[in-house]
Amino acid sequence: MTDIEIRQLSKKFGPLTAVDNVNLSVNRGELFGLIGPDGAGKTTLMRVICTLLLPSSGTLLIRGLDVTKNIARIRSMLGYMPQRFSLYQDLTVEQNLMFFADLFEVSPHDRSTRLKQLYRFSRLEPFKSRQAGNLSGGMKQKLALSCALIHTPDILVLDEPTFGVDPVSRQEFWDILRSIQDQGTTILVSTAYMDEANQCDRIALQFGGQIKAIGTPEELKSRYKYPLYQIQAEHVYRLFDFFKSRDEVHNAQIFGSALHISFKREPDPGSWQNYRDLTEGNMIHWEKQIPSIEDVFLDLMRGAHGD
Repeated sequence: MTDIEIRQLSKKFGPLTAVDNVNLSVNRGELFGLIGPDGAGKTTLMRVICTLLLPSSGTLLIRGLDVTKNIARIRSMLGYMPQRFSLYQDLTVEQNLMFFADLFEVSPHDRSTRLKQLYRFSRLEPFKSRQAGNLSGGMKQKLALSCALIHTPDILVLDEPTFGVDPVSRQEFWDILRSIQDQGTTILVSTAYMDEANQCDRIALQFGGQIKAIGTPEELKSRYKYPLYQIQAEHVYRLFDFFKSRDEVHNAQIFGSALHISFKREPDPGSWQNYRDLTEGNMIHWEKQIPSIEDVFLDLMRGAHGD
C-alpha cells in the first residue's frame, strides 16, 4: 500500500519553480530518503506534503486524501520535524513534550504511556528538567523528534534531521528511526549527507527541483556504468587538472584528499605507468572503487548540467 502518492507536482513562487513536475510514491512502513543539496527543493516538497504549502499544480495524496481538501485529517496523521530547531528554548524538555501533547490533544492516559516510550528511546529522561536551549545539538534533535512523535503519527516527515549533528549522534539518530519504523511508522526523511542514503530502504535523488532517480541505494549504485578508481596523489589539484584534460576520462571529482576518476573504458595496465610518467610521479596509489551514492549523484548532475 502507498502512504504518499505524488503525481506531476509543481510548486512555484512567482517566476521561481522550487518543485518541478515531481512523481514519487512512498510505501506504507517504508523508510524513504529524499537526497539532495541545499536548494534542491526538498524542504518545499516536504512542506507541501505536510499541508503547510499548497501545490501550484499536480496531485498529492496522503493515504488517499488530497492535501488541498483534507488538511485537518492529514495533519492528524503526520508528525513533522522541520529543519530548524523550532521548539521553545526557555521551556524544559518535559514542558516541551507536554505542550505538544496538549497541542495534539493526547489523552492523559496515552500521554503517560507515550512519554515513557519517548524517554526510553531518546534517553532524555535524566535531562527532562533542563531547558531546551541548554541541550546539545544531538539532544535537541532527539527532543524535536520526540515532540513530533507525541501523538503517535502514522507518517513521520523529517527535514534534514541530522544537519549539524556530530557523527556519533547522527548514527544514534538513524538507529532511533529504525526502531520507530519497526513499530509500523512510515518515514520520509530528507538529507544533504549522501552517505545517509544507505540508511534508507529507497531513495530519490533531487536537484533543481526535479527527481532525477529513484530506487534502493544498491540499485542506483549498480546503474553507474563507468570504471571508477580512487587515486591518491602528492598534489591532488594538480592531478585533478591532469585527468580533467584526458579524452578517455568520463569524470573527475575531488573526494577529500583523493580523486575519484571514472573512465569511458577500463584502463589497461600500461595506461597507469603512462599516467605516472606524465605526472612525474605525482600519483601515489590507485585502486578500483565501488561507486557511492555521491558518485552517482555527481554523475547525474554532470549529465544534466555539464561539467
